[in-house]
Amino acid sequence: QVQLVESGGGLVQPGGSLRLSCAASGSIFSINAMGWYRQAPGKEREFVAAIGRSSGSTYYADSVKGRFTISRDNAKNTVYLLMNSLKPEDTVIYYCAAATRRGWNPFSRYSYDYWGQGTQVTVSS
Repeated sequence: QVQLVESGGGLVQPGGSLRLSCAASGSIFSINAMGWYRQAPGKEREFVAAIGRSSGSTYYADSVKGRFTISRDNAKNTVYLLMNSLKPEDTVIYYCAAATRRGWNPFSRYSYDYWGQGTQVTVSS
C-alpha cells in the first residue's frame, strides 16, 4: 500500500505561482512513477504532468507545458509541481498519483494505482 498526501494548494492571483507537494509513504519501493492530475466539477480527471521515479523523465499536458514543472526528491519521497503563470482556468482540484505496475502510461489515469485526497487551487483576483 502507498499513501499520498498533497499540500500547497490555495488562492493565488492570475499570473502568480504555487508549488504543490506530494509526500508518499508506505511501500515506496513499489512506485515506478508519479503524476499530477486535475479535475473540475462534472468533468473527467485530466492529466497534468508525470515523472519517472528512477529515470526522472517528465511528461506534460499541452495546456501546462512551459508553465508547470514537475520534479522529485527521492530522498524525501516527495514529488513537486511548480505552477507558474497561473490562469483562472487552472482553478480545480489537483490530485497526486502513484503508479506501481509495469507498462505505465503517464497520460492514462488507469495506469495509476494510488491517489491522494486532492488539493484545491484557486486562481482569482
